[in-house]
Amino acid sequence: MSSLPTSLTLGSLRVDVPVVLAPMAGITNAAYRRLCAEQGAGLYVCEMITSRGLVEGDQHTRDMLVFDELETVRSVQLYGTDPVYVGKAAEILCAEYGVAHIDLNFGCPVPKVTRKGGGGALPWKRGLLAEILEHAVAAATPYDVPVTMKTRKGIDDDHLTYLDAGRIAQESGVAAIALHGRTVVQAYSGTADWDAISALVDHVDIPVLGNGDIWEAADAVRMVEQTGAAGVVVGRGCLGRPWIFRDLAAAFSGEVVATLPTLGEVTAMMRRHAELLCQHMGEERGCKEFRKHVTWYLKGFAAGGEMRRSLGLVNTLADLDRLLAELDPTEAFPVSELGAPRGRQGSPRDRVVVPEGWYDDTDGAGSGSHLHEDADETTGG
Repeated sequence: MSSLPTSLTLGSLRVDVPVVLAPMAGITNAAYRRLCAEQGAGLYVCEMITSRGLVEGDQHTRDMLVFDELETVRSVQLYGTDPVYVGKAAEILCAEYGVAHIDLNFGCPVPKVTRKGGGGALPWKRGLLAEILEHAVAAATPYDVPVTMKTRKGIDDDHLTYLDAGRIAQESGVAAIALHGRTVVQAYSGTADWDAISALVDHVDIPVLGNGDIWEAADAVRMVEQTGAAGVVVGRGCLGRPWIFRDLAAAFSGEVVATLPTLGEVTAMMRRHAELLCQHMGEERGCKEFRKHVTWYLKGFAAGGEMRRSLGLVNTLADLDRLLAELDPTEAFPVSELGAPRGRQGSPRDRVVVPEGWYDDTDGAGSGSHLHEDADETTGG
């Protein structure tokens, strides 16, 4: 058995544990990143923002760039299709926001993004991908900020891009590449192809991070041992379970840990999450933001439908406290949920919608300014 990596090096940035929180729209805000960071070291990436929104001073985009006061390593995922805008946005992040790491998103499977040639569709255009990466790296290099990229295997099995993307990333000066072992057409369905992660590890000299189907710390260990990846990216597996980062930190230091919190410990985590949201957003909005997490936290527990409905309508921390006090703090963790998928799964798409004639040319250099960015509903991919 190969020894596990104990840290992750991205250019000049050293991450104490080789674990990255995947950016998720509406989830990985400053409060959630703080909550996860309280559990274990790692790299916690801000919700994805659009380069055009940042460059043009869009208020919503700027509002998303909020960091917790204890967030010493600021990490942001950037989406873009125009190399010039991506370069300008990278410079703004370094100069005005003091970020320590920029990740570029080429994995998003959302149809309104791929339809415009963005997200997981973009790496098909190898020349355009290279232009975007080169502009980002050139903008971030004077600040000594590493640039990484996240991608998928390809658009579908007939249009695989990940090996070329890895080569281009390496040639462009990118510090690491994260691969979600699914195609765009799969979205979040089926199982992740860890063999593709192995193939990418063998194909490039830069660190490869594996993403897909990490539901427990043991999965992360298995992925790294199977693939030779330098670390892991965790997305849906942490929904309603921020303590997975504690388990991951322990696993990469050689311990076998699976935290099985009682319902009382889970409700304490829920309360902390809501409290952090309220600190960052104010009580009313913070409570509203918290509602979406209730189902994930209580997955598998006996809490009835009426209780779940009430928790999904909380407006104040006092309401939340009153309801949580009604739950049985001694109820054991539902072990049947261990290893089970969390968050969205869905079914594979019939096809991926891409711009007309997209497959006719695999270069696309110079076409970035013609692709329209519109990614306010995207995920990390």
